[in-house]
Amino acid sequence: MSFRTTASHPALILDDVRGAQKMLSGVARVTALEGSRHLTELVGSPVHLKCENLQRTGSFKLRGAYVRISGLTPVERAAGVVAASAGNHAQGVALASSLLGVRSTVFMPVGAPLPKVAATREYGAEVRLHGQVVDETLAAAQRYAEETGAVFIHPFDHPDIIAGQGTVGLEILEQCPEVRTIVLGIGGGGFAAGVAVAVKALRPDVRIVGVQAEGAACYPPSLAAGHPVSLDSPATMADGIKVGRPGDVPFRLIEELVDEVRTVTEDELSSALLLCLERAKLVVEPAGASPVAALLSDPEAFRGPVVAVLSGGNVDPLLMQRILRHGMSAAGRYLSLRLRLTDRPGALAALLAALTVADANVLDISHVRTDPRLGLTEAEVDLHLETKGPQHCAEVEAELRAAGFRVMG
Repeated sequence: MSFRTTASHPALILDDVRGAQKMLSGVARVTALEGSRHLTELVGSPVHLKCENLQRTGSFKLRGAYVRISGLTPVERAAGVVAASAGNHAQGVALASSLLGVRSTVFMPVGAPLPKVAATREYGAEVRLHGQVVDETLAAAQRYAEETGAVFIHPFDHPDIIAGQGTVGLEILEQCPEVRTIVLGIGGGGFAAGVAVAVKALRPDVRIVGVQAEGAACYPPSLAAGHPVSLDSPATMADGIKVGRPGDVPFRLIEELVDEVRTVTEDELSSALLLCLERAKLVVEPAGASPVAALLSDPEAFRGPVVAVLSGGNVDPLLMQRILRHGMSAAGRYLSLRLRLTDRPGALAALLAALTVADANVLDISHVRTDPRLGLTEAEVDLHLETKGPQHCAEVEAELRAAGFRVMG
């Protein structure tokens, strides 16, 4: 498939996305659109979740990778393909290559999560671990392409990739024809650009809102400057949208077609991931939860019906554990306190009794009796508690102070 058009001819670009949709028939799943009662009540109009976390390989990346590799010539296919990725793109390229009978080599950072490395190998790719950060891994993959003649498959900066990702937009319009706002995460921009191309060509009234992690938001300064701008050191738990510079091809499309780009904090990402797990029963990675984070942070800003795209669900279990703890803390579900009490028999029991009255569950407790900072008759206790929300946290602290305990923080 060849991408024949430019940003000034959206109707022709729509033809490319429709062609990609035909190509992906029987390959990519038409993922479910699930309603969210909690988000609907919060926003004040219907909110639906587009579950690309349930796509084959766990993200939308298969769509673009398959379309891109399908368009290679026989000579290019014979040379094989190479990609660089910390996870989702790696798995998409690996599976697409296997389905098309093309040899694939995928470079991944040395610290890439083991489940993602294992999945990429199981999908049929040769995995090479190189570099501590994705930029080093990307450079290694490009050198490999130059040395071997393998075709480099970029994760977002290629028209065929954009056309493949845009098929999600066509599905949204088919599943929710009354949609007024679509919210989705933005990394390099291929996904948002493709969805915007498809949706704006058919429904120019639909508002497209992109979401970036606050610590890796390369699009706001780029849009302000009118050209892609590089960030020095992007930092976020949302590795799926942790990109330091917009792609040249998607940037122009996003500049023309995406209505707004918002940013969300790490706390908001954690809370959104926790909400998806608890309320929607969906495992979502931080990047995939970014649209939900945007809805939670400013629910009145979105005109419904709203479709929030959960772009991926590939999250390392260890990272999930840390994120959930962080998310519960951000939501007021964890409370850490340090207290001073009189070092006498029964003092610790009295503290636990006060916590029972406050209905707080003790997760961890550390009792220190010998420390230069403490008086001869003092002891210090570090508490980690499970609570029911911000109001309950305040009530627990108030109960402890009322019981005579000195809360240090």
